[in-house]
Amino acid sequence: MTDTDQIAALERRVRELEDRLSLLQILATYGPGVDGGFPTPTADLWAENGSYDAGLVTMVGRTAIADMVTSERHQQLIRDGAAHLQGIPHIEVTGDTAVVTAYSQLVLRDRDSDSYRIWRTGVNRWEFVRTAEGWKVTHRVNRQLDGSTEARDLLAAAVDSTA
Repeated sequence: MTDTDQIAALERRVRELEDRLSLLQILATYGPGVDGGFPTPTADLWAENGSYDAGLVTMVGRTAIADMVTSERHQQLIRDGAAHLQGIPHIEVTGDTAVVTAYSQLVLRDRDSDSYRIWRTGVNRWEFVRTAEGWKVTHRVNRQLDGSTEARDLLAAAVDSTA
C-alpha cells in the first residue's frame, strides 16, 4: 500500500468516526432539547420536511416537531419531571445516509413517592441524511416494546441482514 493509499484510507476512517460522533451528538441532544422545553434546537435536528412517527401521531416538518415540544401535554411532562433517555445506538453509515437504531425510555417523577419510574420503553429507528448543515433526521419511528411485531421488526432491521 502506497503512502497515498494509506492517507486516503485514514481519511475515510476519520470521516466515518466524525459521522458516527455527529450522529451520537444528535441523539444526545434530543433528550435535553425536549426535556428542557426547547422547541427550536429540537426541531433543528430534523431536515425541513423530516418526520417523526411516534405511533399514535406522525409529525412532519420542523414546525410540527417544535409544536410537539411546546404542546400542553409535553409541557406537563416537563413540569412533572420527565427524562427522555437514549440507549447506546446501533449505527450504520452508508455514504450520505445513515440509520441509527436505539432504545429509548421515558422516565417520569412519581409525585406520590418522590421517586422515578420508567413510563415507556421503546425502540427507535432514526434515518439521517448528510446536508450542508450537517446530519439531519429525515424520519424517526418510535415503537413501544410491548411485544408487538412492529417493535421487533425495527430491532431486526438493525442487526439481521435477512430481515
